[in-house]
Amino acid sequence: MDTSQNYLLVVEDIPDILNLLDTTLKFKGYRVITARNGEEALDVIEKERPALIITDILMPKMDGFSLVHRIRIDPKTRDIPVVFLSATYVLPEDKEFALTLGATRFIEKPVALDVFLPIIAELLSQDAPAFEPLNEFDFYDGYRKRLETKLKHKNIQIARDEHLIGTLPEAEIQSIKTNLNHCISERDEIQHLLDEISERLENLAKPK
Repeated sequence: MDTSQNYLLVVEDIPDILNLLDTTLKFKGYRVITARNGEEALDVIEKERPALIITDILMPKMDGFSLVHRIRIDPKTRDIPVVFLSATYVLPEDKEFALTLGATRFIEKPVALDVFLPIIAELLSQDAPAFEPLNEFDFYDGYRKRLETKLKHKNIQIARDEHLIGTLPEAEIQSIKTNLNHCISERDEIQHLLDEISERLENLAKPK
């Protein structure tokens, strides 16, 4: 794959992680463009095709699953390699869905740079992958199942943290509250996505 003129697109909504990946890849000599969600990423891709996409999954506006689905159903972008990064979608079923969707690699957060950088170099040295995109119904049906499982886990985690706050000494409560607020934010984002996708599935199932 000739990457002499192409760039790496990094899509991540957490500023610290985005800055780390951006700085590290540029230090290694790569040309890098960043985006904070799938919508921004598609705008960038429309202007110039990247050599490789590195993207988080859980993001506002348009998440990584939807971004990759959009890339794979478009013949002009179908063969761009994609590396998924996630701290939330890490179950075997999540990874299987990601690969079925068209992810080239899946890396769990926190990102180990000594593993991450060789994967990037390897993918850039290979021929473009070939993928058969999922149809709309299969994509949204599989995505809904992943979201339902994730929502259940987040609710359990939130209930556990709320219980801990009532049992721990004051000195240990703040870190639990910080984690609880993060979990609630993620839970709300997952619920919002689930509502949207359930509505799309209902529309797809309606007779034409």
